[in-house]
Amino acid sequence: MDSQKEALQRIISTLANKNDEIQNFIDTLNQTLKGVQENSSNILSELDEEFDSLYSILDEVKESMINSIKQEQARKSQELQSQLSQCNNALENSEELLEFAARSLDIKEPEEFSKAARQIKDRVTMASAFRLSLKPKVSDSMTHLMVDFSQERQILQTLKFLPVPKAPEIDPVECLVADNSVTVAWRMPEEDNKIDHFILEYRKTNFDGLPRVKDERCWEITDNIKGTEYTLSGLKFDSKYMNFRVRACNKAVAGEYSDPVTLETKALNFSLDNSSSHLNLRVEDTCVEWDPTGGKGQESKIKGKENKGSAHVTSLKKHTRSGTPSPKRTSIGSRPPAVRGSRDRFTGESYTVLGDTAIESGQHYWEVKAQKDCKSYSVGVAYKTLGKFDQLGKTNTSWCIHVNNWLQNTFAAKHNNKVKALDVTVPERIGVFCDFDGGQLSFYDANSKQLLYSFKTKFTQPVLPGFMVWCGGLSLNTGMQVPSAVRTLQKSENGMTGSASSLNNITQ
Repeated sequence: MDSQKEALQRIISTLANKNDEIQNFIDTLNQTLKGVQENSSNILSELDEEFDSLYSILDEVKESMINSIKQEQARKSQELQSQLSQCNNALENSEELLEFAARSLDIKEPEEFSKAARQIKDRVTMASAFRLSLKPKVSDSMTHLMVDFSQERQILQTLKFLPVPKAPEIDPVECLVADNSVTVAWRMPEEDNKIDHFILEYRKTNFDGLPRVKDERCWEITDNIKGTEYTLSGLKFDSKYMNFRVRACNKAVAGEYSDPVTLETKALNFSLDNSSSHLNLRVEDTCVEWDPTGGKGQESKIKGKENKGSAHVTSLKKHTRSGTPSPKRTSIGSRPPAVRGSRDRFTGESYTVLGDTAIESGQHYWEVKAQKDCKSYSVGVAYKTLGKFDQLGKTNTSWCIHVNNWLQNTFAAKHNNKVKALDVTVPERIGVFCDFDGGQLSFYDANSKQLLYSFKTKFTQPVLPGFMVWCGGLSLNTGMQVPSAVRTLQKSENGMTGSASSLNNITQ
């Protein structure tokens, strides 16, 4: 009976998964159909615009040619009209002189005839008719303005759609995920010298494999990439994977997308566990500040109303000294009864808060930055069994480095109530590397990646990131992969001198 139920449950699970796949494919088809309709409408509009632009250019060229013909016509007409006017004037003068000469033949008086003959001779010598060129200054030919559009006509007749660039191919082997950056590399299936640039699109996802239509983030775009490789830097790896796709573009059109590639970007993401922190700590997701008035007093009132059945009242005497209290003498003044449920996880002088995500395997890295005026803080890891009064580094269930800027400045590694003074400068940001399987906890200058200290141990339980803060605050940066420099240092630090064993004989 039980085996039949298990078999039926497997069948149901298989069918449910297949239904999800089919539904996802249906969503993809509907999205594609919608895209075909929208893109067809867009491309028709673009075609109309291109042809309107071409018509406009042809109209401009035609208008320019018409103007050239009209200007040539006007120039030649003006030249011929001028020549025609000159000829008409010359002919009129010549006819008048001819008439005068004919009349002179009838003169009888020798003197008068001689006088008339001399006048005729002088006028003939000066007559414009004999200085005229009897050849038109311009011809009537307009053939020099004839056009032959046969070649252009052939070009227009060969108009066709611009060849679309082929889809690039992303090479997963050449892609690199490191140092909170992703380098994506691709190639064209064949050479295309008309490609102007590439467009890279990416999005974060928790699904391995091809992108899904439903329950996915929008694609983010990086445009105008000139090469066949691009690096996205400064990323927060708060998802297990990232999808990538790329398309090639020429001057007029973008090609199809490449097949999407999914790269693993898994990293440790955690927040501070507000529900189990010390009452004097004000905790947000990735920030913690020490609050001598009780950072969660008001919040605990609200929770108290919700958890009356499990009331646990914490009442401490009011501290009467003025000024900043010592971390060993701090108490909370006149706190009203408040229900905290599990929120009294840490009490007394253990100003501690843990991360909300346990580390059970693998290699992980995160960074911590302290406020400039922070008096005292610790950074490390601890088992879940860390006691409510335990301080980081003072038990065999926690490991940390501790910075003290109160009264005297000290920088030390702590474990099992043993202390190892560190003769290095306290960095602005501390990088924490935890190799659970390898039993190693290392601390680095997050900027220079200088090794500050390493513990070697064997973790027998899952560990949680742990933090102690007094008079100040800390901020975290998670979702980071192990930096390349740290990986390199780990390989060269197998014979490291700083280890948990070196603390065994050193008392605080």
